[in-house]
Amino acid sequence: MAVLSVRKYGDPALRRRAAPVAAVTSELRKVIADMVDTMYDELGLGLAAPQIGVPLRLVVVADEEGRAARALINPVITEQGGEITAEEGCLSLPGIFAPVKRAEWVRLEAQDPDGKAVALTARGLRARVFQHEMDHLDGVLFIDRLDPVTRDRIKRRIKKDGFAEDAASHRAFAL
Repeated sequence: MAVLSVRKYGDPALRRRAAPVAAVTSELRKVIADMVDTMYDELGLGLAAPQIGVPLRLVVVADEEGRAARALINPVITEQGGEITAEEGCLSLPGIFAPVKRAEWVRLEAQDPDGKAVALTARGLRARVFQHEMDHLDGVLFIDRLDPVTRDRIKRRIKKDGFAEDAASHRAFAL
């Protein structure tokens, strides 16, 4: 498969709402495989199709141990609860990390690459990854969930300094 280029903050593709996947095709399965390769190459825990310029409601996420990846087609959060704040990063904003408030647990429904319906419940980091990646499907970046002062400070820093060359050295997870 192939490692693709991840779109960076400022790319209009990251701000568009993704379209539903109409059918699981061989082309879609290739996109999924490329997304998994790209996610692991970038040391991420998740990747949404808009991050590689594919405007479809498709995400891939690593399992809890970061080994096996799972593709979720047309995912929808059907329930969520609790609240927790933790540091997040994003492959589309390399080297940028900030505390983000998210639901502590989520239940979601989607299709797998075989077209079968799946329902998942996740807590903790996995729930955070699902929420982060699904935000990408709606054109939302994690910095949009920050308070305005912090968000503006980050935007000014990006505009002034760009992204850090050694972003991979940060120990927080990039989603």
